[in-house]
Amino acid sequence: MQHNAIRELYSKALFQQVGESVAKVVLRYLPYEMMDGGMVDVTGKPRAFREAIAEGRIRLRKETLRLIREGRVRKGDVFTTARVAGVMACKRTSEIIPLCHPIPITYVNVYFEVEELDVVARAHVKTRAETGVEMEALTAVMASLLTIWDMVKEYEKDSRGQYPETTIHSVKVLRKIREGEQH
Repeated sequence: MQHNAIRELYSKALFQQVGESVAKVVLRYLPYEMMDGGMVDVTGKPRAFREAIAEGRIRLRKETLRLIREGRVRKGDVFTTARVAGVMACKRTSEIIPLCHPIPITYVNVYFEVEELDVVARAHVKTRAETGVEMEALTAVMASLLTIWDMVKEYEKDSRGQYPETTIHSVKVLRKIREGEQH
């Protein structure tokens, strides 16, 4: 298929999915070579139980970690807010990652652990679908960690308004399971 025809078909589908203003930005910067890719066809795959656990960390100042532990962050309850953000992001993963399939999430939760230098976020996601939930678990972790950063940024800035110590790191899938696979 010629690039212009591909671009026209893609632009119509994109306009319907994300709206005109977003689609115009995407189409302006998306190279023609990328237009002939697409979502993996899972039509013929059977639905199966799938599960994924992902983890990530945010490095914070010790004083910030103390404020979190003591529940004294000015913006409110850090972990409740971050958990809600993670759950919401998980359910909207296919809207954030362009070629990710929209799948029915049957369970999602995000858990937190405060360590000496980091807050660890772990997302646990389940579904019965044709494809896995790794992206959903990773999205939940990242949204949770970004929310934590947002809630504590006033404590993390240095005198120049920069974040010299704050980092999100070690984001990974710890485990994925598909019904019928050996674990």
